[in-house]
Parts: sequence; C-alpha cells; structure tokens
Amino acid sequence: MMPEFVPYLFVYGTLREGFGNPYARRLAREGDFMAAAAFQGRLYDVGHYPGVVASESASDQVFGDLFRLPEATGLWRWLDAYEGCSPTCAKPHEYVREVRTVRMHDETPVRAWVYLYNRNVRRLKRITSGDYRQWLRSAGGRSC
Repeated sequence: MMPEFVPYLFVYGTLREGFGNPYARRLAREGDFMAAAAFQGRLYDVGHYPGVVASESASDQVFGDLFRLPEATGLWRWLDAYEGCSPTCAKPHEYVREVRTVRMHDETPVRAWVYLYNRNVRRLKRITSGDYRQWLRSAGGRSC
C-alpha cells in the first residue's frame, strides 16, 4: 500500500512569502501559496535562519505560510537538499521533514510537511513572537 501523499508544506523562515532570496522565489513560482498558517512549536535563531521544534503547549505558536506543492516534481528533492536532510546530506541531519498539523488563519487544521530542527536548542536564542519575519525587523534580528 502506497503512503498517502501530503501536498502541503508549512514554511516559517527564509522560504516565506516576501523573502527575496532565490529559494523563496522558486517556491513561490513552483508552489501555490494557500494561506498564512501557524504551527504549535517554539522558534529559535539558528544563525542566518530559524529552526522550529514541536511543543506541547498551545501557547507556543510559530507563524508562517502554507503552500500546496505538486506531487510529481523535483521541488521536494530540492527542498530536502536546501534544508540539509536529503539522502546525500551527512547525518545526523540538521532538519527532519515530518507531517504535522498546522492551522490556517481561519483555524482550519491541515496536515502539512514541516521541517523540524533536529539538534539541541539549549544554547540558541528563542524567538518568542514565533514570527521570524517580524523578529528580523526588530532589534533582535537582522535585516531581511
């Protein structure tokens, strides 16, 4: 039996709408932006990008964008390589791609792929707002 194809991707960092890097532009070109969304997790500053870990607390929310991606595409392989979790990347991977529940802006739950940070966060600065774009614009972050 083939596993269910999940066509949705939740992005919370440098792949979000409005980021001018080539990777965000490619995702916007090849994927379909669905809605603003949120994931129950904690967001951290990893360096020049963020990382998210799941949380059991409903008050921990990470804000981002939900995209629908076509099934037959090299985009999934490209995204895994970008996030450092393709089969050719050294292990342990910095991120793992897992299906999790995210909520669209209207609270509709959607099963989507999320790249979860796969390392210890103890020494990382937490982005308490849960919004990487907002954090970059604040004194705590860097410019976009």
